[in-house]
Amino acid sequence: MDLRDRWEANADEWIRWAREPGHDSYWRFHRDQFLDLLPPPGRWTVDVGCGEGRLTRHLKELGHRVIGIDASPTLVASARDADGSMDIRLADATALPLEDGSADLVIAFMSLHDIDDMPGAIREAARVLEPGGKLCLAIVHPICSAGGFAERAADAPFVIRGSYLEPSDNALAVDRAGLTMTFHSRHRPLQDYFAALEAAGLVVERLREPSTPEHAIAAETDRRWQRVPLFLHIRSRRQ
Repeated sequence: MDLRDRWEANADEWIRWAREPGHDSYWRFHRDQFLDLLPPPGRWTVDVGCGEGRLTRHLKELGHRVIGIDASPTLVASARDADGSMDIRLADATALPLEDGSADLVIAFMSLHDIDDMPGAIREAARVLEPGGKLCLAIVHPICSAGGFAERAADAPFVIRGSYLEPSDNALAVDRAGLTMTFHSRHRPLQDYFAALEAAGLVVERLREPSTPEHAIAAETDRRWQRVPLFLHIRSRRQ
């Protein structure tokens, strides 16, 4: 079973998880830090791996003309149900149903590590961008997909027990506040993402490694996440 099939299998869980306000880092801080990377709304914004559409809807509120793309039929149906006026399309990230140079902004928010052919998805994003267009992406930071804290204490050591340099599949089952979700993803080292950007003709303009901000600290043990970045944010430009 590939990553696309695994996300479709867990789609109902994800819809409940994603739509619970304040439930995860998206609501607490992650989205707003990512939005700082984005250029102003332009011609078309393509949201690759839009899922059930929570970011897609927010981008629309901010004035973007958005096309949402996802490979999960369940998530696409859910996004359409949430806002029937939005253009949400069922398609693979490696075969976007868009013309060359038709968009000025592509967003891949927390989706590239969930896609089997990550280089192909970045190559497609570059194809549909006009010259000078931007690809803004967020992923689980590769250091976090490779390792973890040995315990929950604020001063716990961070340990990588396997190989950081070798890709590997992860399945993280989480139970929080009565909601469960299994996150299926693929760890890749940082160099793999930069190699894909380079091969697609994209130049990195900005890179951010956001840690957990003070307002999102709910317990003293959360402070361990102020020592290691949870996510990686990148803005790149098509030459």
